[in-house]
Amino acid sequence: MEPILKTKENQQVLNDLTTPIVKSGRNFKLLMLVLSIVIAFGIFAYYRQLKHGLIVTAMRDYTSWGIYISNFVFFVAVSLVGSLISSILKLANAKWSYPLTRIAEMVAVASIICASIIIIVDMGRPDRFFHVITNGRIQSPIIWDVIVIITYLVISMLLLLLPLLPDLAICRDQLNGIPQWKKRLYKVISLNWKGSPIQQKRLNRASSILEIMVIPVAFAIHTITSWLFATTWRPGWDSTNLGPYFVSGAFMLGAAVIVIAMYFVRRNFNLQNYLTHEHFDKMGKILVLLSLVYLYFNINEYLGPAFKMVGVEGEHITELFSGKYSAMYWFVQIIGLILPIIILLFRRGRRPLIMLLVSFLVILGAWLKRFLIVIPSLQHPYLPIQDVDESYLHYYPTWEEWAITFATFAGVILMVSLMMKIFPVIPITESINNRSSKIADNDTSKK
Repeated sequence: MEPILKTKENQQVLNDLTTPIVKSGRNFKLLMLVLSIVIAFGIFAYYRQLKHGLIVTAMRDYTSWGIYISNFVFFVAVSLVGSLISSILKLANAKWSYPLTRIAEMVAVASIICASIIIIVDMGRPDRFFHVITNGRIQSPIIWDVIVIITYLVISMLLLLLPLLPDLAICRDQLNGIPQWKKRLYKVISLNWKGSPIQQKRLNRASSILEIMVIPVAFAIHTITSWLFATTWRPGWDSTNLGPYFVSGAFMLGAAVIVIAMYFVRRNFNLQNYLTHEHFDKMGKILVLLSLVYLYFNINEYLGPAFKMVGVEGEHITELFSGKYSAMYWFVQIIGLILPIIILLFRRGRRPLIMLLVSFLVILGAWLKRFLIVIPSLQHPYLPIQDVDESYLHYYPTWEEWAITFATFAGVILMVSLMMKIFPVIPITESINNRSSKIADNDTSKK
């Protein structure tokens, strides 16, 4: 791995991109402490749930899916960012996106892991997950979801690991002053990478195959998740629009998450030369496009039922538009969707800090949207129970549910942060090669 590092400029690139691995500041340690406390509190809440059962939650016969399922759909949506950035943009030969690929892959892996955890939490007893596998029926969309999530997790981890091999070899051979466990880790997971032409050829072929494979799997994971709703007889779910509706919303959410990750990586790791204003500008344009597509599916989803206002579907729409969920619904539509589109249409709105604030609005709106998809529909069954207990008619998450929810969010941030402290967050080899290509192009243009 020596030849590409022989120049002073390339050595500077190496130092810039490996400094976060070598040095850990006070802010990082404080972040780890705060996240660990949040996760520990969530584990305590889960212990109470295991001890006393799901009665500690607010879920009852009507609202049998609470914010656990909202979180599951949310994290599955976030995980699609890996296929958006690392696959679709790569296959489209968008060379500007290479600094974002590893961030996207890290977020994708952490999100799909937490999505898997939260669905086990929702089952009550963890052993029920094994019963789903051993006694599952292939006719059930639940089994399809289990299969596609496991497949997506494996592909996402391979998409993260394989392109890392050249950088892991550089870390193995070049980094000094790091703990011995890191050196041993780099030696093991670099898989004896030497950078030979045959190794590079095999890596390129394997990466291309995975980049193509992950796209249909990514579409399938959210489409099948939508089928879990569409095959359940509840108002608002009996729709063939749910598949593309979920996929478009997932891509929009994933783009917003990447913008936030870009901002904090750029600021905390001093990588302004690698994550530039141009990257935020291009991601802002992508976010506008994806938001407009999602806005179309939102209109398509509600226009038909709102025009007819028939029976329980009409009651469901009324509750969303002007009932007890109306404030949340209109916040999602106006603040979480329409306002970000308007801001990002202007170049000034695509500056890093404004993009950060807009992306937070998109993410907040996206989580609330998942809440609105799950909860109001369950509280309006087509066949209501007679003389039902009053508590069945309302759903307010208990502190145990909130604690576990915050713990899963903290878990995603913790996993991504730890990966950024172990692996180069921006590809070293691609950064050096891209820099060399720019120099060669400039020399050619001068001639």
